[in-house]
Amino acid sequence: MAIDSKTVVIRPVGDDERAAWEPLWDGYLTFYKTALAQDVSDGTWQRFHDTAEPLFILGAYADGKLSGFAHYLFHRSTWAPSSYCYLEDLFVAEGARGFGIGRALIEAVYEKARAANSSRVYWLTNETNAQARALYDKIADNLGFIQYRKVL
Repeated sequence: MAIDSKTVVIRPVGDDERAAWEPLWDGYLTFYKTALAQDVSDGTWQRFHDTAEPLFILGAYADGKLSGFAHYLFHRSTWAPSSYCYLEDLFVAEGARGFGIGRALIEAVYEKARAANSSRVYWLTNETNAQARALYDKIADNLGFIQYRKVL
């Protein structure tokens, strides 16, 4: 499948498009070798479409088909007077990779962050995610931070 990145449409994913999003979401979770309880995915989907929530979803549509997504949110910071934008999840379907869709999604999140007067967009990825990191190294700075986590 050849995709022309100039014809990819980036837009919010509608609340009636869950059936198109779920296979991508499942692919994302599989890529990171994890699984979530169904109620977690249900709640996530509901928050994307709740105007009281700061959680958002953009989709990349190639030939009208949802081929990738970006989940992002805004939050306050102790280090800045304006909000930060956290790009929490980014995924492009395997057959749609290498055509600029990931970059287009990130650039669209940058635009949303600018419109919200955020002072930065940031995200995490696994150090072994070489294909994605090749892109990230071109469009953002790796500050060298290490994530620590305790699951409660």
